[in-house]
Amino acid sequence: MPAASFRALARPAGPFLLAFCLFLGLGACASVPHIAPTAAPANFKPEMLARGGALTPAQGKAILQKLATEPGDAGLLQRHLATQAAIAGSPLIAGNRTKLLRDGPQTFRAMFGAIQDAKRDINLEYYIFEDVEHDGMRLGDLLIAKRQAGIAVTIIYDSYGSGSTPTAFLDRLRAAGVKLVSFNPVNPLESKVPYAPNNRDHRKILVVDGQVAIVGGVNLSTAYQSNPLGKSGGPPGTTPDQWRDTDLQIEGPAVAELQKLFLEHWTGQKGEAVDSSAMFPANGPNGPAVVRVIGSTPGDGLHLYYAALLTAIRTSEKSVWITTAYFAPTPQQIGELKDTARRGVDVRLLLPGRSDSALSIAVAHSHYTGLLEAGVKIFETFDIVLHSKTAVVDGVWSSIGSSNFDHRSVISNDEVDVVVVGSEAAQELEALFRSDEAAANPVPLAAWKSRPLWSRLKETYALMWEKML
Repeated sequence: MPAASFRALARPAGPFLLAFCLFLGLGACASVPHIAPTAAPANFKPEMLARGGALTPAQGKAILQKLATEPGDAGLLQRHLATQAAIAGSPLIAGNRTKLLRDGPQTFRAMFGAIQDAKRDINLEYYIFEDVEHDGMRLGDLLIAKRQAGIAVTIIYDSYGSGSTPTAFLDRLRAAGVKLVSFNPVNPLESKVPYAPNNRDHRKILVVDGQVAIVGGVNLSTAYQSNPLGKSGGPPGTTPDQWRDTDLQIEGPAVAELQKLFLEHWTGQKGEAVDSSAMFPANGPNGPAVVRVIGSTPGDGLHLYYAALLTAIRTSEKSVWITTAYFAPTPQQIGELKDTARRGVDVRLLLPGRSDSALSIAVAHSHYTGLLEAGVKIFETFDIVLHSKTAVVDGVWSSIGSSNFDHRSVISNDEVDVVVVGSEAAQELEALFRSDEAAANPVPLAAWKSRPLWSRLKETYALMWEKML
């Protein structure tokens, strides 16, 4: 089903669109790839790039040694990189500065600041693209002002995800010279390329001047707008829910990988010609972070982030802490989580207790008993709408991105996720997880088994739609 499937039906839509989505959803079930175990190659030497090109094995090893702050971390990191070397699909890139951004206020502050500082070009790619506001300024006004100042502005938005965005807003941007592409239009007659209507662009990417990028789970949606209390929430008159989400700001050579993903989509959707000659600058900031940018599409055959995360879970030795907004796992994801917990690894899931999708909550609940019996610890948020998509494994491997722990992110959506390697980044993400965990409710096995019969019946019904959520 297009976009976020049944959980997206809460967004306003006409009867024709709903019928169209149901028809597509019932007829567009793809199969989930099986990820076979990978063996670490003998005498593994990490391949790593920096702004100047490929590093020697000795240079790469020296950088990785610096990323390990605790005894034993260097060996853990080396083993994770070795087992993922064959399936990563993208290089490790050294020399970056990264910063975690929590929720809408921090993310919008960083986004608006980067756009305001743009000197050459601004590229945005978002599942939901709306005229959001930060600190009294509208995104549309800012983008038009930058375009009038001679800055190139290029935007990709998902046709279904942004289905509620007023046409007048998009027309105003076009009239100002902003270039826009509607990804896989809901009306196929409007498309310039053939496509599977069930495939949606779920990515959230901002790239400015080829030097700073922001990526993660935060949409350009009014649901995230800051309010006087510093929480995320909609404009006056809407439900004042606090949306909990996470983004990552990157400065350095890894930005080029996100720029490439944007341009591949732009070209693939037959966007009008853009001048990319200055979008890959050779100079720029440098920092200590080593990252891997993973772009995944249904056409890949092998969903690269799915394979990378499963491999990280499978080869974990100490801990696996996952935060996800929509937990509708594949059989292999469930199996790996259970097996990992049974062998003594500290497996924790932070999941929403409330959501914009009641079906996804029921699907998640249907898996709790088996997970809890295997030793997985589950925590549910209760006073927020959880939308983060992060993972941290063994205190050395971290990921932030747009992929949920569900079928759609594997078989239907174009996604982007960033893996950050090293202890320092992992400790920062673990601290964020602990903060969220402390504000959540643990789910005890005994109490869960005694939940009402009507809850079990709802879970059974919801499972019929699991692959579409």
